[in-house]
Amino acid sequence: MEIIKLKYFISIISGIIIGLILGSSIIIALVSYRVDSYYEEIQKLNISIEERDERLEKLEQSLNNKKLILKDIEIILAHEEDEIDKITIEKYAKEKYIKLLGREVETIDVDIIEEIIDKRIFKLKNKEYQLEVTKIVLTDVLKIWIQTRPIN
Repeated sequence: MEIIKLKYFISIISGIIIGLILGSSIIIALVSYRVDSYYEEIQKLNISIEERDERLEKLEQSLNNKKLILKDIEIILAHEEDEIDKITIEKYAKEKYIKLLGREVETIDVDIIEEIIDKRIFKLKNKEYQLEVTKIVLTDVLKIWIQTRPIN
């Protein structure tokens, strides 16, 4: 009779321990997901602030010009993998073109714009991507469509 009580007690204790482990694992997974999404949002906002500061500075410099000037750079990235990697690649691409802000649109050569980033290899963590410019539209906003391909 005492052996049955001992088995019953052991099964209850093991059930409680397994329940605690599973419950804490689920809670940890949910919290990590939320932290990761907040981290992505913070990265996006920081990049947005940097871009707006650069744009404001360039626009203030060219305020006296009445001609059509480049006011913004927009990167449309076709990247299928991690969102943080996508944000980092977009930031890298915008940094390459940031010097064009505030310049007259007529003085910008589209072929040179394409060659700046086309066929470049971008290393990120343990991955390498080749960047390929697929389309460019140049008005007061420079829009560049970039395709990424992982290199093995």
